[in-house]
Amino acid sequence: MLGAGGAGRAVVYALLERGIDRIVVANRTVRRGEGLRERFGARVHPVPWDERNAVLADAALLVNTTTLGMAGQPDLDVEVGHLPSHAIVADLVYVPLVTPLMLAAKSRELRVADGLGMLMHQAVRGFLLWFGKKPEVTAELRALLEADLGTSTGQGAGIT
Repeated sequence: MLGAGGAGRAVVYALLERGIDRIVVANRTVRRGEGLRERFGARVHPVPWDERNAVLADAALLVNTTTLGMAGQPDLDVEVGHLPSHAIVADLVYVPLVTPLMLAAKSRELRVADGLGMLMHQAVRGFLLWFGKKPEVTAELRALLEADLGTSTGQGAGIT
């Protein structure tokens, strides 16, 4: 996993809940990665940011939880060529929906997941609290959001 903010904590928690034995966290600030180990235990292994590519050869899943690759931010400098052919790449960025990381992973025919699914599912509780009705996350909702985000151009047409 790359990054250690709130999304990073959520990803680590979810992976641990699913019984993953080893989670390597590369963060631009080593202390934040160490904070995840302190919070979640010995299955979390922080590494310095400059070692992120060196640990990819054993990764079954790469998750970007940083803002790198997001519109207006620098690209995420990760060598997806170091990943094994069975690896999955998830980028929690959703503007643009298809990031340079995802394009690089797709060029290697790796399975990919964008950040729109996580965004939709985390919005359910807030919507329920605000409007008193629990929305259903559907393919139609995703299509509406994709259209609003302007996925064909990579621009966040409906985002202000």
